[in-house]
Amino acid sequence: MKIRIATRKSALALWQAEHVAALLAELPEVDTAELVPLSTRGDEILDRSLQKIGGKGLFIKELEIAMQAGEADIAVHSMKDVPAEMPPGFCLATMLERANHADALVSPNGEQLSDLPQGALIGSSSLRRQAQLKMMRPDLRIEPLRGNVNTRLAKLDNGDYDAIILAAAGLERLRFNDRISQLFVPDEMLPAAAQGVVGIECLEEATELRTVLAQLNHATSVQTTLAERAIARVLEASCQSPVATYAVIDEDLLTVTALVAMPDGSKSIRDSVSGKAADAEVLGEQLAARLLAKGAAELLEAAGATHG
Repeated sequence: MKIRIATRKSALALWQAEHVAALLAELPEVDTAELVPLSTRGDEILDRSLQKIGGKGLFIKELEIAMQAGEADIAVHSMKDVPAEMPPGFCLATMLERANHADALVSPNGEQLSDLPQGALIGSSSLRRQAQLKMMRPDLRIEPLRGNVNTRLAKLDNGDYDAIILAAAGLERLRFNDRISQLFVPDEMLPAAAQGVVGIECLEEATELRTVLAQLNHATSVQTTLAERAIARVLEASCQSPVATYAVIDEDLLTVTALVAMPDGSKSIRDSVSGKAADAEVLGEQLAARLLAKGAAELLEAAGATHG
């Protein structure tokens, strides 16, 4: 079997696609795995916020079109960029083992968040990160930051910001570990749903391919991803919504925590549920229902009106 992998052209996307290609090459059913690098609208439009141009789904649409056209067999994604509702005809066939879930502070001289001066300027385009930063440090100024990892680091090095926030997994995969000044623990900053997980998407009808891809599934990561994405789905939260969620499994007990907040950190709702890991998706749905009962929909609507 020959597998063609649709991927974005950024350094991180190519790393992820090459990582998947290497794993596929070890499977007896796979003869070759080759990359099909594509440019997406999300990569090309850098002068406007993702909220204003259609969200992170813009990073994967062209990859899906390539699969529909028969030009590629699978697409590799950072799962935190994948909308909670999959388009008809597509499925997530595989979840690889989760890398570092955390958000990382990157500052010029290794300063921690508490070391930054009053009113420091932080680069981040994520309302989720912004809300949680503001909850810890209401004095901070947060400005949008777009571009790939290298571009964002270059903007920091150019003095455009006092610090920036990036996903630790991306920095570690590109060997920028030494740039991490502080890793936020979940009590400080909950990650995006499935942050740190690489997923493989394919056409739903490709049953033989799906069977092969399933061999790469990491059971724990599948369950935590199901729980976290269920919350985003029930809340009808996009990748840009100020919604954070993180699930952990201890033996067969899954605990999932979620947060919905105003982007300025002025209001927030946080809750957790625990139960059998086998019921991961149901647990996520239960937690989302609890958040809605506490006013999450109204909070998200107000956040959308503020940042629409």
